[in-house]
Amino acid sequence: MGKTEPLIVQYKNRWYDFTEFAHKHPGGKNSLTGLHHKDMEDRFERAPGHSQAAKYLMREYQINHTNSPQTAKQNGFSLNGTTKPTAVNGSVSNGLKNGVKPTSNGFHSSQTPSAGDDLTQLTDESMEHLVDWRKPMVFQIHKMGDKYAEWVNKPVDRELRLFGPSWVENMTKTPWWIVPAFWIPAIGYIIVHYGAPDLAHGRGFDDAAQSFLTPELYLHLVIGAFAWTLLEYALHRWVFHLDPKQNRFLQTFHFLIHGQHHKVPFDSHRLVFPVPPAILLTTIFYQPIYYIFPYPRLTLAGGLIGYLIYDMIHYYLHYGSPAGGHLYHMKRYHYSHHFIHHDQGYGISSDVWDKLFGTRIMLRKLKYLLKW
Repeated sequence: MGKTEPLIVQYKNRWYDFTEFAHKHPGGKNSLTGLHHKDMEDRFERAPGHSQAAKYLMREYQINHTNSPQTAKQNGFSLNGTTKPTAVNGSVSNGLKNGVKPTSNGFHSSQTPSAGDDLTQLTDESMEHLVDWRKPMVFQIHKMGDKYAEWVNKPVDRELRLFGPSWVENMTKTPWWIVPAFWIPAIGYIIVHYGAPDLAHGRGFDDAAQSFLTPELYLHLVIGAFAWTLLEYALHRWVFHLDPKQNRFLQTFHFLIHGQHHKVPFDSHRLVFPVPPAILLTTIFYQPIYYIFPYPRLTLAGGLIGYLIYDMIHYYLHYGSPAGGHLYHMKRYHYSHHFIHHDQGYGISSDVWDKLFGTRIMLRKLKYLLKW
């Protein structure tokens, strides 16, 4: 099944458009095969237990509220009392055709919303009415109080705007390729112009180029990359998943650094770390590195290599289609962290530190290979 093939299913007398969701489905798009125009309740109930977060996300794709016996046109097709949507223009619309587009609130509508419409309540009445998705989110977080922790862990599939001014908002979005485009040259520059000369000076070499012929240079890079894996775990567990309780400042801080990723996990421009704050953190972490390691700039370069690998893996876990092996395991592992075990599974590039610190997620063994 291709990503653009229509996938409209019925569940408990409601219709859902999974066309754009199929390749994002944590349980693999192959588990949805053959469901177009069919009732999926039996397969849904027989599948491994769906979490509350998964069921909450499912509401994003609902395209009508009841399967009324009366004909009701909605989103490019009509329901005429049968178990299948009937096409209006000779084909079933997936909400992206026939002039119908998804609104910014993540559900399909053929009408232009007015300023006074509370669109979020049409998608979910329990939590999304707490915010206005048409306005910058960063200035609304502090108003949630004790509801923030529950709200942020209930994912949605919609566009998030953090700030009002476009020039500020654009700085919060990072296409994945920006990270390697910036950091690969930066890492190379650090190694060639600082790391190798430092090692040459320490070992009494006449030429810095001789450093590249010694195993010691690569050993320090490996040490730095390994140190990053521990830092990756520590940051994710104790900083990104800090408990803000009801502190309004901490709630906003948490949402900016990580909460937004759990709220909109499929936003492709919010999956990798923006370069400016990454540079700031690099400057901060270099201070202890300078006093601990004999060749700190080589160690720093190794740590940045580890970070680069981590960020690319993280993006791939959300949008890649691993067919097996380590990345397949980590994709299932990371999705389990997102949708089931928010307080476990902090490793992204591997689960080694989760094993050592007792936060490992034990994945269910499957009889078939998931495909995305």
